[in-house]
Amino acid sequence: MSEGRYPVLEINLGKLEHNLRAVLERCAAAGIGVAGVVKGFTAWPEMARVYERCGCPYIASSRMEQLRGLRAAGIQTPLMLLRIPMLSELEEVAETADLSLQSEPEVLRALNAVLERKGGKRHKVLLMVDLGDLREGFWNRQELIDLAVEVERELPFLELAGVGTNLTCFGSVKATPEKMEELLEIAAQTEAAIGRKLTYVCGGASSSLHMVLEGTMPAGVNLLRLGESVLQGGFLGCEMDFARKDVFTLKAEVVEVKDKPSYPEGELTADAFGRVRSYDDRGIRRRALAAIGLADYGSFTDILPRAAGVEVIGASSDHTVLDVEAVKDRIRVGDVLEFDIDYASMVYLTNTPSVRRKYVII
Repeated sequence: MSEGRYPVLEINLGKLEHNLRAVLERCAAAGIGVAGVVKGFTAWPEMARVYERCGCPYIASSRMEQLRGLRAAGIQTPLMLLRIPMLSELEEVAETADLSLQSEPEVLRALNAVLERKGGKRHKVLLMVDLGDLREGFWNRQELIDLAVEVERELPFLELAGVGTNLTCFGSVKATPEKMEELLEIAAQTEAAIGRKLTYVCGGASSSLHMVLEGTMPAGVNLLRLGESVLQGGFLGCEMDFARKDVFTLKAEVVEVKDKPSYPEGELTADAFGRVRSYDDRGIRRRALAAIGLADYGSFTDILPRAAGVEVIGASSDHTVLDVEAVKDRIRVGDVLEFDIDYASMVYLTNTPSVRRKYVII
């Protein structure tokens, strides 16, 4: 029998630091700073301290509660709010965040008023440009430039730090040198309008990192917001052979092992989540149930068994169904199986109190 309570998400802080330092070094060589995005692991302070130790100029999250937690945990690195803030949370933004991404004049004017009322602390902003991915940001370029002038001249408690964009996350638009050149042109027009250089031209997130590694990132882009690429050791076609892919290890305990048919018997309907599934009839197979499920990781396609011969064939809220027919050494009740996880499952697992966390440094 194994010791401890399962399921467990094991985080190797040494491997995380290896990945982060390797990425920071390559970005620095291209004149680019890195805002370390920590929302993927729910901004756990033990991991965020690695970002602080490695010297990220900003630690970033989309959730105010995560930024508050980092401050409460003693993180001193400037904090970046990634999601356009709600009017209802501007008091918290003013108190906690040092820089935020912005696209709404009403929000900026209200934030300036909050900052004035609170004593005059200045807050940095990045105005977001929509380059075709159709999530946040200005579509009309002149509206962005007009607001930049307003921030610069009429909102004294806001500091226009720069312009930025986001690609791939919603519209699956690829980040390319041409898109970065478009962003740089908008930055130049903004600088001409306000009469000074911007501090940052933020070229996006992990989907833009491939240009740094390939040497195709246009000069002038000087900030990226990086999360998944560091945590997963790669991103959608951006191969990082220098990075570790196994920062995270999911461990789950086996609670049942039996030979069963591979095709359900009886009239079929939707499953517990309302989905109509299809099944392959492979005859009688050896099956194992692991004590973890969709409520913990979101989708069973997002976890990958490390043991040869183990196949994830489905899951319910609390159970993961595994085909273990091809496993050379028989799986037994009480065995603990290891899984690699992707970014989506990481977000679920780090938000699930029933999954215990464990840190190692190797």
